[in-house]
Amino acid sequence: KWLHRFEEGGYPGLEDQSRRPNTSPGQLDEGIVCELVKLKLAHNTWGPKKIRELYGRVYEDSIPSLSSVNRVFKKAGLVKRRRVRTTRGGRMTNSIRVQAPNDVWTIDFKGWWRVRPRDRFEPLTVRDAHSRYLLEARSLTDTSTESVKQVFVKLFREYGLPKVVHSDNGTPFAARSNVRGISQLSAWLISLGIHIHHSRPGHPQDNGGHERMHKDLKEEVQIRYTGDAKLYQAELDKWRDEFNIIRPHEALRMKTPAELYHCSERKYPMTQNEIEYPNTYQVRKVSAYGEIKIKGNNYFITTALRKYMLGLKVIDATKLAVYFASVFLGKIDLETISFTPYQDEMGFEK
Repeated sequence: KWLHRFEEGGYPGLEDQSRRPNTSPGQLDEGIVCELVKLKLAHNTWGPKKIRELYGRVYEDSIPSLSSVNRVFKKAGLVKRRRVRTTRGGRMTNSIRVQAPNDVWTIDFKGWWRVRPRDRFEPLTVRDAHSRYLLEARSLTDTSTESVKQVFVKLFREYGLPKVVHSDNGTPFAARSNVRGISQLSAWLISLGIHIHHSRPGHPQDNGGHERMHKDLKEEVQIRYTGDAKLYQAELDKWRDEFNIIRPHEALRMKTPAELYHCSERKYPMTQNEIEYPNTYQVRKVSAYGEIKIKGNNYFITTALRKYMLGLKVIDATKLAVYFASVFLGKIDLETISFTPYQDEMGFEK
């Protein structure tokens, strides 16, 4: 070989040559490459796994390998290098076990942004934690209890009731100054038999899946368009449909949320039923001032529970445990005529 190369090219023929093979039977056809690039440009925030899955739904007989798809995107300059984050030691988690649709719904307001003409656009998003199905994504005129409650009523009538609603500690989902962080909204949810779970203050990772979805919303809707609230809501509606029906999710083994989600068997009651307590409990109604009366003495609980019925369980001759549905609120001391709210392990009233 070396003599042959010398006879043909002299000394330059002995220099190192390219090791690239003359033929590449496994090389992707130009049409496949173009289709992959086209899909990537249409969904520029999606990774190679999602694009490959999307391609495979149309071209089942010619699905390229994941490494080939990644190589195509790198050559086309469509891959953003991400900074590798390092952590030291372990990290505390506060997760909820989710096994089926409607076990947990997560809810939060996406941070607002300014739209023309000088209005705020702040979408409220509600998501099923198991299937990742985005139940609602809509900007409200305000973040009041009544506005969010109307959204919940609409969702409950359409999808039924979840077992748990997971939110942060912001208004109107929680009120940190109240006992157990109960707000008027969370009190209404509890009265429907829904358990409330609040993330730890300052720990958005407790609701990490929802926060990650908000990151996608920002990149694919918020910063992509410029216009008024109607335009953004129309694009948000399209994005929600794509998120639920088209976009494959790695955590779902590349299925879509719509393939896994189904409505809850717990139906929204047409009329508000009173909370039932065991026969051994005393029952007191919370006044408009947030108080209950026992033996002529008033005990302030919280105005968030006004007009609701509380259950009082006898601990001993001078102490009563106070419950709202299944939620333990604290203890009443009949001798000192005082109510002691429940406190968590950090000393904060929850």
